[in-house]
Amino acid sequence: PRLPRPHRNTRPRRCPPPPARPDPPPPPPPPPGERVAKAGAVLVSGGLGGVMEAASQGAKKAGGVTIGILPGTDKNEANPYIDYPIVTGLGEARNVLVVRNSDAVIALPGEFGTLSEIAFALKSGKPVIGISTWDISEKIIQTKNPEEAVETAVKLIRSNRKQ
Repeated sequence: PRLPRPHRNTRPRRCPPPPARPDPPPPPPPPPGERVAKAGAVLVSGGLGGVMEAASQGAKKAGGVTIGILPGTDKNEANPYIDYPIVTGLGEARNVLVVRNSDAVIALPGEFGTLSEIAFALKSGKPVIGISTWDISEKIIQTKNPEEAVETAVKLIRSNRKQ
């Protein structure tokens, strides 16, 4: 069987150009680890990669101390900037321990793990300072950058200790 021939009056057609792509979102702010260390505080995180690793790296760059509360049972899962890895074997439930071992929580843009840490912090009365993060409560103090977030956290921690 032969394929039918195209009609002789068929002309090439131009396709419309693809729709313009929206501008990509701005990059997230750098994690506040360096500012945490310069304030004399210890950085407590989930100890893995991504934002946690970037924050830990910043803290180490400034001579700070880092604690990683890990979801698994292998200390080697910690990112290379963690001084004290704490294994839990609890998976995401370790988020409760991250919050309980913090005097304040600085929440960055994140997914449901970040949301759970915010919720645990709010429930336990810990200050929550956000940088472009979940806006689920008026108790979350939204800040614009790591400098403002750490400054706010340190002030709140100091004022809570005086009480």
